[in-house]
Amino acid sequence: MSDFQKYVQRYLDQIPSENWIEELKISGEKTVKLYSNLTEEQSLFAYAEGKWTLKELLLHLSDTERVFQYRILAFARGEKAELPGFDEEGYAASSFADKRSLESLLEEYKLVRKSSQILIESLEPSALKSIGVANGNELAAETIGKLIVGHNYHHVNIIEERYLPGLK
Repeated sequence: MSDFQKYVQRYLDQIPSENWIEELKISGEKTVKLYSNLTEEQSLFAYAEGKWTLKELLLHLSDTERVFQYRILAFARGEKAELPGFDEEGYAASSFADKRSLESLLEEYKLVRKSSQILIESLEPSALKSIGVANGNELAAETIGKLIVGHNYHHVNIIEERYLPGLK
């Protein structure tokens, strides 16, 4: 198994059921519930020096999902050009998430997730099987959809294991 395949598999392993499209909805709802219970002050918490705040993490989820949405759309529509990677640390450093209200970040997340659901549900099964190249790696549009879900669950688990205990 290549390093890229291991990277993908670690996120796919986070999805708790075979119905990844339903898990897209469930993981979104779980994320919204977690963040809806935070105060503005709590949303500025980072569990260790050099780690993202909860606000930065939420915007990271939105940013990553937008990148993945574009990849799904491009592959489903038959894009032949290789799509670039993205530097998640650079995006976070340039996001100014901590200057925004938690409410605005949460609203953005909800809209991005709804957009993902509409895009994925509108695609024919054959389009989801379309293969493209992003960041030097071949993958199917469906796999990218599953990565949205697994990536979200990965970060929800981190929030529950490392962030929430520090808020008590």
